[in-house]
Amino acid sequence: MADSNQGQLKIWGRANSVNVQKVLWCLRELDLAYERIDAGMAFGRNREPDYLAMNPNGRVPTLVDGDFVLWESNSVMRYLVLEYGQGSPLYPQAPKRRTSVDRWLDWTLSTLQPVDRPVFWALVRTPVEKRDMVAIQKDVDAEAVVWGIVEAHLESRRFIEGDQFTIADIALGAYARRWLGVEGVTKPKLPNLDRWFAQFAARPGFAQFIAPPMT
Repeated sequence: MADSNQGQLKIWGRANSVNVQKVLWCLRELDLAYERIDAGMAFGRNREPDYLAMNPNGRVPTLVDGDFVLWESNSVMRYLVLEYGQGSPLYPQAPKRRTSVDRWLDWTLSTLQPVDRPVFWALVRTPVEKRDMVAIQKDVDAEAVVWGIVEAHLESRRFIEGDQFTIADIALGAYARRWLGVEGVTKPKLPNLDRWFAQFAARPGFAQFIAPPMT
């Protein structure tokens, strides 16, 4: 484990949150030590005054690094690489490559997350007897259109931005796990997405934080 952070990193958030998972995967890629504190949903705490003082949104994750506090998972990943992974290909230094990574981080939140959320909640966090499969399939079809953008983009690329694995792959990969993992609905074949996703299985951070059963 890297010890440049002197064990001061703390991550507030439950392990089954996709946004927490992204950060944990990034920490593993950087080989950084940290403490994770359960918060959110069944664990509560995220609406308590002390938590809201750190993160007024009451969401997870929240990063605490000494006296520095940061929320928004993609910003947390950027910070971790900039502060503790200088020179890491996870977040390229060249302006064109870095901003190309940034656009996918933004796109994940602006375009992908809104269509992923209803499908995931309906098929993973809603009891079978309460599921409206007709409505769910419509949501799946809408999400499939968005994943089609990634499919086309990966036609000539190994990873999201070329031959190097970056935090854009972490952000999209965490959501791809959800998309590929839900069952009982009709989804189109996306061979480029499947090929890209298969490369993550050997990465320890993916295996530890993303691959386990979804809850």
